[in-house]
Amino acid sequence: MEDLSYLTDKKFTEFDLVPELLQGLEAAGFNCCTKIQAESLPLALAGNDVAGQAQTGTGKTAAFLLAIFNHLLTRPRHEQHQLTSVRAVVLAPTRELAIQIHRDARLLGKFTDLRLGLVYGGTGYQQQRDSLSEGVDVLIGTPGRMIDYFRQGVFDLKSVQVVVLDEADRMFDLGFIKDIRFILRRMPPPAERLNLLFSATLSHRVHELGYEHMNDPNEIKIDADTVVVEQLVEEVYYPANPEKLPLLLGLLKQTGGERVLIFANMRIACDRLGRALDRQGFSAGV
Repeated sequence: MEDLSYLTDKKFTEFDLVPELLQGLEAAGFNCCTKIQAESLPLALAGNDVAGQAQTGTGKTAAFLLAIFNHLLTRPRHEQHQLTSVRAVVLAPTRELAIQIHRDARLLGKFTDLRLGLVYGGTGYQQQRDSLSEGVDVLIGTPGRMIDYFRQGVFDLKSVQVVVLDEADRMFDLGFIKDIRFILRRMPPPAERLNLLFSATLSHRVHELGYEHMNDPNEIKIDADTVVVEQLVEEVYYPANPEKLPLLLGLLKQTGGERVLIFANMRIACDRLGRALDRQGFSAGV
């Protein structure tokens, strides 16, 4: 029996969301809110800033994406808006997180006409640059690559209406805080935009960042017993190199092999693993 204990009784249909978003939620199979969604959405939809303590698996991504989309779809563009202007920015500390946010944004925004952009380091430099040439409404990405394109004039931040800082504590850990401040200071003042911040911990340095670049944020903390990630089971194996692939195949067959993330320490290892999984009948993307 499916465990739905992390959900609340609050339904998305109870919020003042535009029909396109309700249609996207229905198509994605989302009916009831998690706790972070139930607590943050009423505030964000009313135009109030939110600083939320929430870990991976709490539903925070859907919470801030719905807030972004509804805000943009119910308000006119900034008076200084141009083709290169971005209306909303989502900053993530890693490319993996940025890619996942973009994937979720495409799912939830499927029935809107909002244009999504994705930028991150390590690959696809010119392709990503070209994708911004016709303008985007929501730009999702990592700080370094975003600053690179900004300094080249590929896009501007003068018309930003919403900004989201996801996993703020990791931004500090990875040394991105100067880049974050650079980006935020190129936007309209905090009082003229909606500001959303999410972090696994609301430490002193995260609080300081919030009060510097947000407009009197409402603080939300999720209790440990409501965090979905804590319901996951962790198991550790120590196979020798020749045993790694057989062990992986056995685990995939045991679990059904659906919605699985596999990490390797080198690109060539990922390529080899992808080919091996394909030969075994698994649909693998690298």
